[in-house]
Amino acid sequence: MLKQLQMGLRAFLLLASRVWTCVCFLLKKQIVQHEPVKYELYPLSPLSRHRLNIVRRKVLVLDLDETLIHSTNEGIMRQSASPLSTRPPQPPADFVLKVTIDRHPVRFFVHKRPHVDFFLDIVSQWYDLVVFTASMEIYGAAVADRLDAGRGVLRRRYYRQHCTPDDLGSYTKDLSAVTPDLTSVFILDNSPGAYRSYPDNAIPIKSWFNDPMDTALLNLLPVLDALRFAQDVRSVLSRNLHLHRLW
Repeated sequence: MLKQLQMGLRAFLLLASRVWTCVCFLLKKQIVQHEPVKYELYPLSPLSRHRLNIVRRKVLVLDLDETLIHSTNEGIMRQSASPLSTRPPQPPADFVLKVTIDRHPVRFFVHKRPHVDFFLDIVSQWYDLVVFTASMEIYGAAVADRLDAGRGVLRRRYYRQHCTPDDLGSYTKDLSAVTPDLTSVFILDNSPGAYRSYPDNAIPIKSWFNDPMDTALLNLLPVLDALRFAQDVRSVLSRNLHLHRLW
């Protein structure tokens, strides 16, 4: 009897802890969402307009997982979770995807990095955007569709079949497949292995999982605003390898 009471008490405390964590997350998220998010787009001077006219419009390649979004899937959660697990609960997903993998239906709970919608709205005015993910196409395409939300800014996409597997089981991304002009293409990715062949064409960003106060995408906007004026992105990014400490 005592053991059953102890188990019941532990289950109750765990449930209460999870409810409280979700409530706190929702309150934080509501505060963040109601804070005005701004990045002022000032009219360009005649000199700046001339500069943009003499350089090529550049291509910004975007990773998905842990860069723009984070997701979990039902299968993994069921295998690793137990009734009395002390693992913190996941916050509510921004959207849920239902895809079929190897004839098995899988649900993905997708969380958008804070400010990602605003970020895409701004950078799509400066660059041609390309999605390049090491995820399977059936999943990556569905995520990209939801992030694009009908705006037509994420039309070009590359998936796992376009990556090169290495001996360590990870995938590298060939930017020359996106465009042969390496002066005008760069990638935003949380995984250094993804761009190991193109270190001078990359902006690192810290991996994101569930921090609702994250501002990494906002912090990048001044850099991206300026980079569009460069003749060769490598001339700028190769001198700023310390960027990974900032984002």
